[in-house]
Amino acid sequence: MSKKQRKHDHEEHIDESWLIPYADLLTLLLALFIVLFASSQIDQKKFEQIKMSFQAALSGGPSFMENVSPVPSRDSVGIDNEGKREKDEQSESQLEEQLRKKETEQLLELKRKIDRYIDENGLTTQLETQLDNQQLKITISDNTLFASGSAQLKPESRALAGTISELLEQYPSYEVVVSGHTDNVPIKTSQFPSNFHLSAERALTFMAVLLENPDVGEDRFSSVGYSEYKPVASNDTAEGRAQNRRVEVSIVRNIQ
Repeated sequence: MSKKQRKHDHEEHIDESWLIPYADLLTLLLALFIVLFASSQIDQKKFEQIKMSFQAALSGGPSFMENVSPVPSRDSVGIDNEGKREKDEQSESQLEEQLRKKETEQLLELKRKIDRYIDENGLTTQLETQLDNQQLKITISDNTLFASGSAQLKPESRALAGTISELLEQYPSYEVVVSGHTDNVPIKTSQFPSNFHLSAERALTFMAVLLENPDVGEDRFSSVGYSEYKPVASNDTAEGRAQNRRVEVSIVRNIQ
């Protein structure tokens, strides 16, 4: 074969070795875009896993794409979290409602016991009970407990205080507030300079008798004097003023 013929054959076979690095470059660019896209939607832990897979692929290990699993979008994660939060809130609400129902049943039971004592002892005009969303309240007229202008408990009232204390002993989980109230007629004596002093002393006196029962749990008791500032009736009449002069024993709900 002549030299001219050999030269002609050589020119027909173009050198294609440049395609190899070009294909590698395209592969690397594709992998880079996949990494950038995935890292924008996943947490750091997932990113580290992708990075390790990427390094393994470059070093001849398993394919990069074999180690990448579909990643949930932020929207889907948010929806899942919202659904879980709503479910938790519903569970908490149901539990709270069950506890409230149980508490109401307990306080109704206590109310019935007190009402039975009131009926059996003919005290319907002197004591009353009321249950609402905040408390079970026992209202005692002041003339049942004290003489006019006095904070000394009448001897016959000690039995009433003892009965209430025994009943409260059976319900140890409730806070008890004893409050004193007066009408708007001012008082100014050496012992009681104001109605605040009188109402506070009467509440404290009655609470002290309740606490003579050692099993009642004195750490859940408190007393307060409101003077004439929480009336339940008009102070313009004698009957209204009589209703305002009172001591209240409030068994406070734990769930309101």
